[in-house]
Amino acid sequence: MVAHEQAENASFITRLMNGDGTLDGLVALLRQSLPVYEALEDACRGVGGDPRLSAILDPRLDRTASLRADLESHRMQGRSCDVLVPATETYVAELRACATDPAALIGHHYVRYLGDLSGGQIIKTMVRRHYGIETGLSFYDFDVAKPKVYKDGYRAALDALPLSEADRGSALAAATRAFELNHQIFLDLEAHGIR
Repeated sequence: MVAHEQAENASFITRLMNGDGTLDGLVALLRQSLPVYEALEDACRGVGGDPRLSAILDPRLDRTASLRADLESHRMQGRSCDVLVPATETYVAELRACATDPAALIGHHYVRYLGDLSGGQIIKTMVRRHYGIETGLSFYDFDVAKPKVYKDGYRAALDALPLSEADRGSALAAATRAFELNHQIFLDLEAHGIR
């Protein structure tokens, strides 16, 4: 998937993970993530009873509270970011629109949460290693015993969802769009001079 590779290999995230970015860059990324997760989690609560989505919803995945705690932790250490880049605002608007489209919401849910359970764990490890911090990273901590086992179960539940071909197409298009928006957030952060 090209959009996934573009997001994964964006220079902003590559620099952050290689130790060539800054903690301010991490805080800016967390700041963009907060409204994205607020919108995603609000939309999920709104359609939680829909059988096309209910099997993958799990409150242990919710990130809003941990993002707020992380941003407060960083603020207490003198690091904060008030900038919301245009791609973040676009992403939030699109997630709010998904509140009436459970199939599309599935694609966004998959990209965000499985991305955090996979690549997010690598980001956390690399940030700790390169920037020497232990606090302000709870966003990447999930209340699941074994992430690999959890991800496998999530994928199995996803595969078993009662989706029509149209639903599958909508979910796939939304997943691609989620990767595109993540990539654009990285580009927008760079355009604002955030490293």
